[in-house]
Amino acid sequence: MTKAEARAKARLKRNALHVPDLGTRLIQTFPPQTLRGECVAGFAPINDEIDIWPLLHHLHGAGRQIVLPVITAPATPLRFRLWTPDCEMATDRYGVQFPAKGPFLTPQLILVPLLAFTADGRRLGYGGGYYDRTLAALRSQSDVFACGVAYAGQEVPELPTDAHDARLDAVLTETDFRIMT
Repeated sequence: MTKAEARAKARLKRNALHVPDLGTRLIQTFPPQTLRGECVAGFAPINDEIDIWPLLHHLHGAGRQIVLPVITAPATPLRFRLWTPDCEMATDRYGVQFPAKGPFLTPQLILVPLLAFTADGRRLGYGGGYYDRTLAALRSQSDVFACGVAYAGQEVPELPTDAHDARLDAVLTETDFRIMT
């Protein structure tokens, strides 16, 4: 199966799993011991991605700095801008929201969106390579923990991958948190 075929299949599967309020369960399944440092990168969910806004609000309320990804140029690593619940938001060409202004920070924990994942930490994204480039760049400089966030039903037995595809350290779903093997 090609990545394009896997993406199409994964989109259909995720759409069937989508329940708007299910994201609130992430607060209960997220283990506080996972927090490394003060800065956590989240993402603004689009389409039928699991809603992580309740978790981001919870972590912000617990005193963590929350940052969201910003695409600053094509085919480059993402940068992460400070987010607060009342900050002004902008929307990029993909329809993804991000803080319109504010400082860029380097997260120690990155919550990563995905279309599908495997038990060994492989992730299927949208095909732009932004998270692969970002994780490679950050991991070359420091210890960053990448945690995929998805519906439990997005797990698949295998995925087509390439050598540059960055693996996840863990996956958080509405039912559990798992360190990848």
